[in-house]
Amino acid sequence: MSGQAAIFNPETFRFLRELGRNNRKEWMDRNRARYRAQVVEPFRALLDALAPVVLKLNPAFDTSGRTGTNFSRINRDIRFAADKSPYRTQMYLTFADQRSKGWQGAQLYTGLSTDAVTAGFRIYSDYNSKESALAQVARPRALQNPRWIERQQRRLGKKYDSYWYSVEKGEWTKHDGWPRRPEDWNRLKGWIVRRKMKPAAATCASFPGEVSKIFKEVFPLYVFTSSPKDFCINRLTGSQKERGQR
Repeated sequence: MSGQAAIFNPETFRFLRELGRNNRKEWMDRNRARYRAQVVEPFRALLDALAPVVLKLNPAFDTSGRTGTNFSRINRDIRFAADKSPYRTQMYLTFADQRSKGWQGAQLYTGLSTDAVTAGFRIYSDYNSKESALAQVARPRALQNPRWIERQQRRLGKKYDSYWYSVEKGEWTKHDGWPRRPEDWNRLKGWIVRRKMKPAAATCASFPGEVSKIFKEVFPLYVFTSSPKDFCINRLTGSQKERGQR
């Protein structure tokens, strides 16, 4: 990916900030061409740049470029928006296994907002939490392999933020840190491990390469929490050499 021109530029963040100040359909209609040029087209270029990398990690990752599959929607569902503003001021590119209809929830992702760039791993419980990947895969594995979670915290903790969500009295509640205790995993409804960067990071030609490195580093979390097939526990909980040293 070296030697390529930068995909994003400061105009992307300027558009998102102005959208935040003018979050109305009339303004968006007047600036639709800017939205396509400064947000949609760069994100599609980023998908093209990252697709070969993520397909090496998992050939079943969906890279079709569909909204709702790879790209988040700029339109908000105002039924669930407290201020009823119609548009989001952030955009995400996500990758998930296209075969995982019954195991939805885990993604590799990168996103831009008005004042930050993030990239990493996330998993959420779907509406039927008893059938979600988090409930059927992640929680049992975490409870059975707590030392693996501890090793990932040591490996990633200095470079990555980690936080998780529970639902308390019907409200999503954020908890900073790594979910390590059994009671954490029994309450957990979502988990994010990410690197947060300044907007300038996305305007560098090296940005796709940096996101690729992040994806490779957090990919074991994706496999651990979402693989519905026979889990290769030896590969993710430690090599033969590591087990011999324990």
